[in-house]
Amino acid sequence: MQVSVSARNFPGHVIVLCYTTLFVEEEKVMFRPVKLFAALLKWPLWPLLKYKIVPEQPVTELALEQAKPLFYICTTESAADFAAVRRICDKLGLPDPADNVMLDGKAHPRTLFLEKPHTLLLPRGKTTALAQGQALLQAHLANPQLDAQLMPVALLWGRAPGKENSIKWLLGEAHAPNWLAKLLIVLISGRHTLVRFSRPVSLKQMAAQFGAGESTAHKLLRMSRFHFYRQRLAATGPKLVNRAQLFNALLGAPALKKAIEDEAKAKRISVKAARQEARKLLLEIAADYRASTLRVGDRVLRWLWNKLYKGIKVNNADMLRDLAQKGHEIVYVPCHRSHMDYLLLSYVIYQQGLAPPHIAAGINLNFWPAGPIFRRGGAFFIRRSFSGNKLYSAVFREYLCQLFSKGYSVKYYTEGGRSRTGRLLQPKTGMLAMTLQSMLRGIERPVTLVPVYLGYEHVMEVNTYLRELKGSGKQKESALGVLKAIRNLRDYGYGFVNFGEPITLNSYLTQQVPDWKQNIDPLEVQKPQWLNPVVAQLAESLMQRINQAAALNSINLLALCLLATERHTMARSELTELLSFYLSLQRAVPYHQQVTLPQENAAQLIDHAISLQKVQQHSDSFGELLSLSAENAILMSYYRNNVLHLFMLPAIIASAVLHQRRISLTQLTAIVQQLYPLLRHELFLAISSVETYSKAVLQHLVDAGLVLQEGDYYCAPPQHQSSFAMLSMLAHNAEHTLQRYAMVLQLIQREALNRAELEKHSHELAQRLLNLHGITAPEYYDKQLFATLLVALKDSGYSQLDEQSRVCATESLHQLSDTVAGLLRSEVLQSIHSIMPAGSH
Repeated sequence: MQVSVSARNFPGHVIVLCYTTLFVEEEKVMFRPVKLFAALLKWPLWPLLKYKIVPEQPVTELALEQAKPLFYICTTESAADFAAVRRICDKLGLPDPADNVMLDGKAHPRTLFLEKPHTLLLPRGKTTALAQGQALLQAHLANPQLDAQLMPVALLWGRAPGKENSIKWLLGEAHAPNWLAKLLIVLISGRHTLVRFSRPVSLKQMAAQFGAGESTAHKLLRMSRFHFYRQRLAATGPKLVNRAQLFNALLGAPALKKAIEDEAKAKRISVKAARQEARKLLLEIAADYRASTLRVGDRVLRWLWNKLYKGIKVNNADMLRDLAQKGHEIVYVPCHRSHMDYLLLSYVIYQQGLAPPHIAAGINLNFWPAGPIFRRGGAFFIRRSFSGNKLYSAVFREYLCQLFSKGYSVKYYTEGGRSRTGRLLQPKTGMLAMTLQSMLRGIERPVTLVPVYLGYEHVMEVNTYLRELKGSGKQKESALGVLKAIRNLRDYGYGFVNFGEPITLNSYLTQQVPDWKQNIDPLEVQKPQWLNPVVAQLAESLMQRINQAAALNSINLLALCLLATERHTMARSELTELLSFYLSLQRAVPYHQQVTLPQENAAQLIDHAISLQKVQQHSDSFGELLSLSAENAILMSYYRNNVLHLFMLPAIIASAVLHQRRISLTQLTAIVQQLYPLLRHELFLAISSVETYSKAVLQHLVDAGLVLQEGDYYCAPPQHQSSFAMLSMLAHNAEHTLQRYAMVLQLIQREALNRAELEKHSHELAQRLLNLHGITAPEYYDKQLFATLLVALKDSGYSQLDEQSRVCATESLHQLSDTVAGLLRSEVLQSIHSIMPAGSH
């Protein structure tokens, strides 16, 4: 019986296992020399081999079932490869690849090799993989009780992608180099080796589903080769193109040639002069990616992270490896907290066995010596504004499109710059638009956006952020600034890299614009009308997914607690209780399943924060007190704002219960739903059902004793109880946001002003309120937050523009204002009213 097999029937890792497709020869005769040479190489190879294993714990991360027999499949029957794999398996506690496995009383070699290496003179022979694979499948067909696992093992000596048109046999770029080339490879790249274990496949399942037919085996053999090719491509990236050749190709592209001609006509210069200007722009923009820089950078950054951080915690990285294995073009879209982001994310990606991305970096970082180093590490530089420069826009777009078409992964920050408040900034959509426009040039590979949450227990620039928000000029980056920063390096605790839920653009566009492929045009003559609205919606979705992957840690949790007290001081016992409650709230009613929580308990988190000198401890006869200094209180608000969105709706619910004598679930849900559009816009919230979520949060507050239930109504506990204090501190997380809302709503109702005047007056009022009440919230200095609120009010129907483009209140705004007023303390409301300028109602 002949079986027809299509590539689409098999997941990437399943393919490999069926390499069962090779040829029948005497295994013992063919494989014995490899075992012998591998044994001889064991000790000579020892000092030459240094490796990175991905994943680090394959037994647990790949769900290996140790009770079942395990077989390995490798690409090349090489003694050096085999010796290295044996050493690595021994370290991991995995079965020895050189052993035989007994199945129904018959010995089978544990390791299968896909092909033999090239030879210097003689034609290379064939491995016995076909015979071995068929024997294994037949054994499983004969005895359905057998269930062995087949695990692909890829070994990459070095991570250099190689160059196009290079001498492959000399540089060892061939997938199965001869012994001389392999010797050079081991000597040069042995200490920079990557070992990639893939998820094992059940031979029992494969035998039952596909049998052991020869035609099936040969097709699966081709697929197995493709599997290992994809792994190499994911780890090294595509081959590098000569920079001069790249520039010539870009300048010869039809779209850029047209832009050069238009530039020549507009400026009345020759086409040659315009072309020269385009070349200068390419020199300013383009990366100069070099594998040697990555190798040195890997060592330097490993030293740096060991000096700076106790550890880097990475979550959901297996998703990245799956996307790369499936051939996706990955675009990383992280939040932007610090200059460390550039280095940390690229380092983490590299440590996951993937090629580091090309990075869109601000032109402000192109200073000596950092600029040339970043450029060789894959950075390409972008101006803050294209300012109507059509040639620059065309050159940059053509370069970005070339990166995508060549298969390079890319990283850029939609926020445009670093957040000074700790919140996500409103996205700038230029790079996203260019990404979609690149797809409209006809990129065949699937393009996937991966949102990334970056979190720190200490951001090294945080001291400068508040000064910048207060109006001091942004300090220009320089080599001297780098040296000063290095001098002040200390223990920064943990760093967090959480990869969020990806968005595959091909599928996303098909959902939003079913006929989008009709707009594919290599010359980009006309931008489709649907592009801008789709890009805006995509940007908001990405920011929401970044926040869904937030990381709670000791510092941002302590900031939530201590900043909610009047003097930023708590007894240790009370702080422990409140911390435990916040952790239990996120476990019982998680904001999203991808939010990560610390494994430590509340007491351990407090000790960790003390060790980082973030909090001060004092003792008296009543026990231990923990507090924030005046300076640290301001800085800690930055870390609180990193995760404020996780607790904003619970804080609104707590505020409603506190300030209403008795409130029903219906009333409470109505309040949350009324405020949700504004909060969603400002904090990039994404709750599938506000009503369901609010009900679950309220029930948890009742279960924890922070809210009392009396029939169909809810109320706060007596003020003398500790649960009342905890409810008040939870509510405090929404207070500054509600204060800003109250000020803006009062201003709109008092006098019709244009948007610019409203933003200016709102910012000035916030400063006054800050000084009156000693508020330590950096967002009060951020003018952009008031602009964001005004946009959200208009989009939600709470405000409208009159004939003079002044912002006017709608009826629903008056209702919203009453709701907000009912959630604030009376003394704060009185202050807001007292500082309001006189105006017509």
